[in-house]
Amino acid sequence: MADSLVSGVRMVLAASPVEVDVAFCPPYHLLADVGAALSGAALKLGAQDCSAVADGAFTGDVSATQLRDMVCDYVILGHSERREIHKETSEQVAAKMLAAHKAGLIVIVCVGEKDAKMDAQARNGIVKDQIAKSLAATADAKNTIVAYEPVWAIGTGLTPTPDDITTMHRLIAGALPEKMKGARILYGGSVKADNAETILKLPEVDGALVGGASLKKDDFISIIKAAAP
Repeated sequence: MADSLVSGVRMVLAASPVEVDVAFCPPYHLLADVGAALSGAALKLGAQDCSAVADGAFTGDVSATQLRDMVCDYVILGHSERREIHKETSEQVAAKMLAAHKAGLIVIVCVGEKDAKMDAQARNGIVKDQIAKSLAATADAKNTIVAYEPVWAIGTGLTPTPDDITTMHRLIAGALPEKMKGARILYGGSVKADNAETILKLPEVDGALVGGASLKKDDFISIIKAAAP
């Protein structure tokens, strides 16, 4: 199923190329199949998480070096579900990031507030704190991408206004350390085919971290094309 979806997207983009970086980040058990479907294409492979340790007896963990061996280029860290359901701390995210960078992976690190009802100062404080504590000392503008995902928007169909997204992306850009200035900042939170163009045309938005819509070939292709310059 996953490899046929990837093959379908690959075929459409081969026939109608766009200047957009695209990475597929499936669950661990699908990495081999998706990687095979991407072989020889400009499309990239990534994982949804990794361990903070490089090797050793850690049953069930998947290390960054193992992901690199599977030809992954990217790994997502600090996703809201990891932070919320697994109670993963920003310090743990930073430890994983360090391991990922040492393995040569590009990290997509997620930050975002949980409650839309918070006042702006509180929401901004949460995001700035996550940025400060989630970045490893190795993070720079080439090996790290930030994804802003307002947790309250994920899977709910709700989306912040363009002004809200612009404001938060500016705050994130301003909170990054000097060597991360210019790093790409993605938006993730109920990105769909019908709102992608509005979001992706915002000057402060450098791309999208797409969830459920990426499982629908036509929708995902529409989002990719909406990101084209």
